[in-house]
Amino acid sequence: MRIPINLLLLWAFPAMAAPTIIGHAGLAPLDPTTVQRIYTGRVVELKGTHVTPINLPPGHPVRDRFLHLYLDQDEDAYTGYWTVRRYVGKGSPPYEVATPAEVLRFVSKTAGAIGYVDETDLPPDVNVLLRPPP
Repeated sequence: MRIPINLLLLWAFPAMAAPTIIGHAGLAPLDPTTVQRIYTGRVVELKGTHVTPINLPPGHPVRDRFLHLYLDQDEDAYTGYWTVRRYVGKGSPPYEVATPAEVLRFVSKTAGAIGYVDETDLPPDVNVLLRPPP
C-alpha cells in the first residue's frame, strides 16, 4: 500500500510545529534568507548588534520543522554542516536549550538573541521577527 506524501508530511511535521522566529527587543523583522545565514554562521551581526541564535535540541519537532522550512536541511545535514565548519575554524553551532520556555527566557534576557518557538507558544509581548510561511 502506498501512502500519499502529504499524509507522510503531516506525520513527520505535526500541525503544532510551525516555528516562528523571535528576537530580543529592538531587533528588526527578518527575511528567510537572513535567518538562514544567521543559523549557518554566515551572519553574526545585524546593524551593529551581535546576533546570538539559539536552537531547540535535535529531535524536537519544532527544530525539525525549522530546519526544513528555513534552512532546507534535515538534522543530519545540519549537524554535518556544523561539524565541518567547526573543524575548519569557522565557528560553532548555535547554543541549544531543552524547551521552548527556555528559548523564550533566553531571548527575552539576552541582547541580540534570536530563536524560534511554535506559534502556539508565543506570549503576547514577544518580538516576532518572522512568521512561518502558510
